[in-house]
Amino acid sequence: MIGVIGSALGAIARHGRLVLVAGLVIGLASPAAAGAIRPHIGWLVAILLAFSAYRIGVRAAWGAFDALARTLLVVAILQVGMPLVVIGIEHGFGLSGPLALALVIMTATAPVAGVPNLTILVGGDPAPALRLLVVATGLLPLTVVPVFLASGALGDPLAVVPAALRLAGLIAVAAVVGFSIRAFVAPHPTRERVAAIDGASALVMTVLVIGLMEAVGTAIRVDPRAAGASAVAAFLANFGFQIAGGLVCRRLGRRSAAPAIGIATGNRNFVLLLTALPAAVTDPIMLFVGCYQLPMYLTPLLLAGFHRWAGQESDG
Repeated sequence: MIGVIGSALGAIARHGRLVLVAGLVIGLASPAAAGAIRPHIGWLVAILLAFSAYRIGVRAAWGAFDALARTLLVVAILQVGMPLVVIGIEHGFGLSGPLALALVIMTATAPVAGVPNLTILVGGDPAPALRLLVVATGLLPLTVVPVFLASGALGDPLAVVPAALRLAGLIAVAAVVGFSIRAFVAPHPTRERVAAIDGASALVMTVLVIGLMEAVGTAIRVDPRAAGASAVAAFLANFGFQIAGGLVCRRLGRRSAAPAIGIATGNRNFVLLLTALPAAVTDPIMLFVGCYQLPMYLTPLLLAGFHRWAGQESDG
């Protein structure tokens, strides 16, 4: 029985990108199913992170001290440098409105919890993604301060602390569970077991994406034109930042980390900051936030080729 389940999960892993697309379709077609799953998103995220930690292992995840130093630099660039540049450009050209605000919030927050799993689905090394996720989320209460002050429209940066600490705690517990199982139960997982973990992760991500599609499915029915415009903007922002992040990382010679850094650059956790901002700020951008899930979960299908190229050590 265990062998049959393992084989089935391995098959799911091989077709993980299509499984995610199926989740998107189900979520868009059935707001009721999405609504039933949404209250359990926190647990699904924790399970996903534990799977990632088990698959990677603590030694590969943290590596040497210089890897941590590079991670701190990347966090500073992604969560301080990028939003300050966006704010400067918007102020310089007089840009304002919901989309301008959404881009500031997007670039100021930490990567989404699914970044390691998305990296696996495009064939990249998930270790830099997990390392970046943990450090970026833990430092968010500090990195948002200059962004909030420069923006002037986001309110008190201290309001972010409770949400950031909750997510950091969730990530820490899930990572410890996954690392502990790897260290004490299965320190040397077979290729078949790794494939089964990848398949299980794809299933959890599929259920997760169904739960995130409720608002988008409703918007398509109520105002399809606004939903379409928001979806186009979300794809341009998400994929644009992903490609830019991957290209810069490749150009700097960090090709093995390019898929993880690229995916993390474009896929950010809006919820962390939205929970700390007033409704007057968040309500106008919620349709964009919902549509933003579309490019996120279509990344393994539409940008896998780019990320594989960016991660190649040779141009040949």
